[in-house]
Amino acid sequence: MAGVNKVILIGNLGKDPEVRYLENNKVVANLTLATTENYKDRNGNKVENTEWHDLELWDGLAKIAEQYLTKGRSIYVEGKIKTDSWKDDEGNNKYRTRIRVQNMTMLGSGTGGVGIAPEQRNHIEIPDSGSPPSNLDMETESDDLPF
Repeated sequence: MAGVNKVILIGNLGKDPEVRYLENNKVVANLTLATTENYKDRNGNKVENTEWHDLELWDGLAKIAEQYLTKGRSIYVEGKIKTDSWKDDEGNNKYRTRIRVQNMTMLGSGTGGVGIAPEQRNHIEIPDSGSPPSNLDMETESDDLPF
């Protein structure tokens, strides 16, 4: 059976992008994204929980990140989980999990929810109005699902 590796995150950047230019005109940008959820615990106390995510953007998206993204900026990303493993100097197994971003939309004031990069046309834009995107209409005329 085939699996699905899909991540969708909306959050705020923890620092400015770190961009590196590699051989063969390859560009990579590394970002940290904070996602925060608020809820009340059993005693009615307000709790805020923040998770930090390492993001990796390549080529066109990396160049856009370098030009437009700064610490504190809100973004919407779609991507997949990638995990690296290695042994440290003492022979201990180490792991690093990151999100390889495939689509990105900048959110918040000043951008109007502008979509990124012409080659990324099939991304989802989140409107500032709070209404759901029109391309997420759940009613379809034909059902192509294999089950």
